[in-house]
Amino acid sequence: MKLVFAGTPEVAVPALDALIASGRHEVAAVVTRPDAPAGRGRRLVASPVAERAEEAGIEVLKPVKPRDEQFLARLREIAPDCCPVVAYGALLPKVALDIPAHGWVNLHFSLLPAWRGAAPVQHAVMAGDEITGAATFLIEEGLDSGPVYGTVTEEVRPTDTSGDLLTRLAFAGSGLLAATMDGIEDGSLKAVPQPLDGISLAPKITVEMAHVDWAAPALRVDRVVRGCTPAPGAWTVFRGERLKLIQAALVTDRTDLAPGEPSVAKNNVYVGTGSHAVELLWVQPQGKKPMRGADWARGVRIAPGERLGAADVR
Repeated sequence: MKLVFAGTPEVAVPALDALIASGRHEVAAVVTRPDAPAGRGRRLVASPVAERAEEAGIEVLKPVKPRDEQFLARLREIAPDCCPVVAYGALLPKVALDIPAHGWVNLHFSLLPAWRGAAPVQHAVMAGDEITGAATFLIEEGLDSGPVYGTVTEEVRPTDTSGDLLTRLAFAGSGLLAATMDGIEDGSLKAVPQPLDGISLAPKITVEMAHVDWAAPALRVDRVVRGCTPAPGAWTVFRGERLKLIQAALVTDRTDLAPGEPSVAKNNVYVGTGSHAVELLWVQPQGKKPMRGADWARGVRIAPGERLGAADVR
């Protein structure tokens, strides 16, 4: 088939690579989000998908909106048979969905109908799911509601961050997307409607959702830290400033600390929760680089009675 691939971030690159390497289909063009400002200089930078496509000599389309008439006209000229999608980052209007004969097929990082939305991996980690996966489905106008072509499953490991899990799913899902293109082309694969039960939503993780509640059980604190890593980053407040929590660990033998109460040892810093304590392994104070939790705690010299998450310093 002639394909036009749509994707933007680094997590979409393995799927593009898989389609290029398959040899069975032609990736005629790539659709990605426009260049965006990045770094201290805020200079415009092409997306990872755009950079990979340019390396491969593939035409890159960067519409501001996918309903732009110039973009739609070029898509009609290319006349793709199918448009595979991975984390493109913009809603596709019906006028665009109707152009390819076999539609737009999305690789979504959950086992649909679970976790429909922008942040399925983060929500799976934060909810404590033991198994998740990826699915390919035909895009309709509804939110991730189209019929499913195929799935792959992936175990959520006890220490997985959403970044760890997403990286594994990106590579597992790339093979699924390539196989889905093969099955659509030879007619061996038919999309199956999603079940009506088991639907859950995965909206974008807000900064407030990443705010750690020390009165919650330790398991919940751990899941929020892992689910919000690397982005947007779990956080708490200490002495009126935000403290980013990069990595924590459960400590089941410490139940003597009140929620938010720190305990500093030579090489460790523990914080109480609504159940047992967690150890802060890596943190990032406001305006500074990431550092080991114990180094941070020694540097700020926590006084008796101080709490993480408290508005008061004493």
